[in-house]
Amino acid sequence: MMFSIAIPAYKKKFLYSCIDSILKQDYSDFELIVVNDNSPEDLDGIIEQFDDRRIKYFKNEKNCGAENVVDNWNICLSYASGDYFVLMGDDDEMTSDYLSTFYHLINSFPNQNVYHCRSFIINDTSDIKRLSPSWPEWESVYENMWHRMKKLREQYVSDFVYKKEFLDNCKGFYKLPLAWASDDITSFQAASNNGIIHTQKPVFCYRESDITISNSYSAELKLQAIDGEEKWYHNFIESYVPSNKIDKSFYDCIKKEKSNFFLTKRIETIAYNGIRENFFLKDCIYFLRKRKSFKLNLQHIVYAFILAIKKSKSKTA
Repeated sequence: MMFSIAIPAYKKKFLYSCIDSILKQDYSDFELIVVNDNSPEDLDGIIEQFDDRRIKYFKNEKNCGAENVVDNWNICLSYASGDYFVLMGDDDEMTSDYLSTFYHLINSFPNQNVYHCRSFIINDTSDIKRLSPSWPEWESVYENMWHRMKKLREQYVSDFVYKKEFLDNCKGFYKLPLAWASDDITSFQAASNNGIIHTQKPVFCYRESDITISNSYSAELKLQAIDGEEKWYHNFIESYVPSNKIDKSFYDCIKKEKSNFFLTKRIETIAYNGIRENFFLKDCIYFLRKRKSFKLNLQHIVYAFILAIKKSKSKTA
């Protein structure tokens, strides 16, 4: 089998549209694995609406939850039998030529661990809001890391296709709380030797919704994930020094700028995810008290407060 597509499912709202978009692929050599993460919602009712032998439906006895969502990603991987693996969000969609586009990309560049496509960003009614930026056909891990740090790369876990053998050898997706940067680090690992192959064709639709994990949950868990991400960056930079002149230039920029990059991420996480309008004073006191454990000083916390106020004013403007 060429492709295994997996949905770690918890939310019902867009699951039908997600599955429907996958089953309408113009390339048919795939299996669809749906793993119900012990959801309180009626996911069974959604699955029962489809009569397709390619669907394999599993249920977790215990909920992995948002904090440990990568565990469910890797449970999905354990059920896969295809040569290549795609992890889909339960609220996202594929265009009908997603798999055929990647099939041709893989045939053209068969020795890669990871492939990537451009994406449409859609809203709750599946209207296109914008298009993710273009990439070069081939990009080294150092170039991708640096552009990602500079916010010049917009990418999601489901616009990557991985060689399953690589993921198995890595024991699955890199685990961090809330999967915060888990997708980035997994793609960096896959690209560390041969880079990433990219198509300019947008064949994935990422749904930007208020109910996604990236727009909810605990700021403190996100700060823990940032610590884990920073540790991975440090170990990677210390372990892999490129000899290529262009890559060495990106490598030097990453090494020079990564401390400020992670400092900014911590401040913005507190400002945009940790300080709530209804609990502003309480949250401010909490982060002031815990600032040292978050690797921040008083000035950083004050700046986070200012950003939070600006965010609040922009909402009411």
